[in-house]
Amino acid sequence: MIIIPRAVFLFSFLFVSVSPCLRGGFSTAHAAEVRTLTLDQALSLADERNRDVQKAKEFFRQVEGKYAEERSAALPQFTITGQVSRQQDDSQSAIAGGLFPTRQDTRSAEIGLSQALFTWGKVGAAIRAAEKGFKTADERLRISRQDTRRDVAIAFYDILLAKELAAIARQNLEQKERHLDETQRRYAAGVATDYDVLAAQVAVENARPEVIRTHNLIRTTRDRLRFLLAVEDDVDVSGTLETATGPVPSYDESLGLARKRRPELEELRRRMEIADELVKIANAEDKPRLDLKGGYGWRQIEVGGATGDGPAWSAGIFLSFPIFDGMKTRGKVAQAESDRRSLGIDEAKLTETISLDIRDAVNAVREAEEIVKSLSGTVTQAERLLAMAEKGFELGVKIRLEVEDAELNLLQARGNLTRARRDYLVARVTLDRVTGVLGET
Repeated sequence: MIIIPRAVFLFSFLFVSVSPCLRGGFSTAHAAEVRTLTLDQALSLADERNRDVQKAKEFFRQVEGKYAEERSAALPQFTITGQVSRQQDDSQSAIAGGLFPTRQDTRSAEIGLSQALFTWGKVGAAIRAAEKGFKTADERLRISRQDTRRDVAIAFYDILLAKELAAIARQNLEQKERHLDETQRRYAAGVATDYDVLAAQVAVENARPEVIRTHNLIRTTRDRLRFLLAVEDDVDVSGTLETATGPVPSYDESLGLARKRRPELEELRRRMEIADELVKIANAEDKPRLDLKGGYGWRQIEVGGATGDGPAWSAGIFLSFPIFDGMKTRGKVAQAESDRRSLGIDEAKLTETISLDIRDAVNAVREAEEIVKSLSGTVTQAERLLAMAEKGFELGVKIRLEVEDAELNLLQARGNLTRARRDYLVARVTLDRVTGVLGET
């Protein structure tokens, strides 16, 4: 007889009793860390935390700084300067028998003013270019938000698809296990062979890998969404792929809307307006300009044994005219004009690309819609066919091959319908993105 020490027995009893509670507590704590989001919540969170959106917001602040910098050229500039100096020149001692002092001390403090009066339009063009930069920053923020919303929506739908596929795989495995149980009962009753039992066991084992794959797909898609949302906690989604199909806009309607609302086009147009102002700025480099400069302060001079101090001021209008700068300005103008023409080429190229994107997006929506409609009734028919095959197999009027064919048809029908619904939603999101209206009213 094996004698178990009392302490070991008590420890084992406590462990068995407490461990379910611990496991439940850990599971609850882990589940509390998972954030379950609807699509609207995910999109709202992405607008706040996505890295690309945050970078676009920082670009807007950068443009604000650039505008302040350019506007400063039109405002008066004030400076405060101070000076304490000593000048020693012994060569003066040889002139007129040393009558001239050889050392001079100077102390001064002054506030200076500088104001541009006329710059041949350079300052005004710079301010207008900076103002247009605000609109460029707005369009860049719209681009980031729409791209992020598209990616988040696709990731959201991918998680729902992975869940549906996992459910289908799990149902398929459960069905295979039921067939195995039924076959084993039939074998015990003497109406099935070893071959039938072995075939049912193989079918069960072949169904397990798909369950593993789909569960891993759920984890992968959830990690993708978490990356887009820039959150540390695990995320999950709540929703369904089922949606009512709506009217599909025509190609001409979508193209006309994209030409008005697509943020990439708007950004290019703003950049072209900025390029026009940059040409004016470059063209003003070799033109005359007027500046007002003045100063007021106090100065003290000590020469030899004499000392004098008092207020000092100066004021004047200064003209500067770079008559010849080695063709530097002409080179800058040529570069600015080339940049402007390049932006025009980019706009034409982008317009052609958008036309192709819209055509593909419209065709994708129509294709997905037709597939969803064609498969909507197929699943019901496949389920009915499988039920009839299983019943016939139980009654002995159907062979196992017919049951497996019915199972395969149902599995394919469910998977195809689920993917078609996901593709339809993604196609809709893509169409809204290429027309430039995603997430906007």
